[in-house]
This record gives sequence, structure tokens and C-alpha cells, in this order.
Amino acid sequence: MDANAKAVIMKRLERTAENLRKNNMDAFVCETKEDAYKIAESLLTDGETIGTGGSMSVKECGIDKLISSGRYNFLDRTTADDIEKCYREMYSADSYFCSSNAVIENGVLYNVDGNSNRVSAICYGPKQVIMVVGYNKIVRSLDEAVKRVKYIAAPANTERLGCDTYCRNAGVCMGIDSDCMTDGCDGARICCNYVVSAKQRIKGRIKVILVAEELGY
Repeated sequence: MDANAKAVIMKRLERTAENLRKNNMDAFVCETKEDAYKIAESLLTDGETIGTGGSMSVKECGIDKLISSGRYNFLDRTTADDIEKCYREMYSADSYFCSSNAVIENGVLYNVDGNSNRVSAICYGPKQVIMVVGYNKIVRSLDEAVKRVKYIAAPANTERLGCDTYCRNAGVCMGIDSDCMTDGCDGARICCNYVVSAKQRIKGRIKVILVAEELGY
């Protein structure tokens, strides 16, 4: 990346991190995926129980390999015989890894889920939630966050998951021009619960690693 563009991105990430801290979330700013991996590792203790929301950003940083390395009690939903039981066990995890659909510069998180195991764990349960977020997910307003999900995150994730939805076929949410945040398709939609995380009651429970690289959807 051009050094001038990187400098602008880093300033934006630092500004966002400062506002996340004002909202009682811990925030870390780094330049590369490798840096994000090291930060994530520093937040963990050998033997602790870890859950994950199935994040592409976490995977792209290699953190999925870290948490499944055998150093931790990893609750692997991809191999669990009883996935519902696995989801429920994650609420008691020491750490929970995921990303955020969007992070607003004012220090607010925006997330939309279908099954909602991820957004529910963000709200309550795991002792700490560690989010890995690329600069491409930083937005200026809640309106931009909503549009980001409808234009980018939802279509890409339905493609990844093989869901038969309007946004997968059209490449954009059918509710993109609506004034209502929740307007969309029926059937196999993955946008069922919409969560805005503002100032937190438990300081430092949510930790956000902001990375100056494009990660995930």
C-alpha cells in the first residue's frame, strides 16, 4: 500500500480506537494481519476455553489456527456433534473471537445476524469478546453501517454460505432503497437480528483489534 494512503488509514483507525475506548471497549491499532495475530495471542491464556463466530477476518489473520492449535480448549462448531450444544457452551467461554460488520468512527459497533449466536455472544456471555476488524469496515455513520451490510456483507456472506436469497442473486439487498433498516427478503435471509453496541457496562470486555488491511466482508 502507498505510504500516504497508509498514513491516512492509520489516522482513521486511531481516531476510531480512541472513541471505542471512550465507550468502555479496549482497542488496538496495528498495520498488518501478522500484528493482529500477535495481539490476539497476547490476550489469551493457555488452557482457556475459546469460542468463535466463524469470521473470515479471524481466518485471514491466521487466528483460527492459533485457537485450534491445542494450547486452548477450542469449541469447534465445525466438528461438533451437537452444534446447538456447542453454541450454548460458547456463552461460558473465556474468550470469543469474531469480527464486526461495521465499526462507526464514533466508537459504536453494528452487527447483523441470522442464527444470532454471534450477536448474542457479543451482548452477553463470554468473559471477553475479541473482534478483528479490517479498515474496510470503518464507516462514518450508522446509515453507512446499514448500507455496508446491504451492499457488501450480506451478499458476500450469502454467497459464501450458499443461501438462496435475493442479495446473493442480485448482489445487493432488496431493501437497499428503503428507509427501514430491517427491510429485506424472506426465506433463507441471514439478516434477522440487528445489534448496535454503544457504551459498554463492563469496561474492557469487548476488545477490538483494528487492522490497516482489508479483511473479510
